[in-house]
Amino acid sequence: MNEAMEELLQELKKKIVEELDLKDVTPNDLADDTFFFDGGLGLDSVDLMILVALVDRDYGVEIFNRELGEKVFITLSTLAEYIMTHRKKG
Repeated sequence: MNEAMEELLQELKKKIVEELDLKDVTPNDLADDTFFFDGGLGLDSVDLMILVALVDRDYGVEIFNRELGEKVFITLSTLAEYIMTHRKKG
């Protein structure tokens, strides 16, 4: 894994814990392959909407339909890979 990806993963972990106000979870508790839903963080549809807004606001990356969201919001790594590929430069 390259340094930019590692930095993005650490940044995402911190933002996710803060934005979703996850109780009893720290960024260090989250592995790169932590699932967002079943068997992982157990997020719900409201949490998902918050994450979609966060990704758009902070990285300029839109997740514009459910099918795309189902591919991107699997684990922290799948989200980070999508952001790295699609983020707006500058």
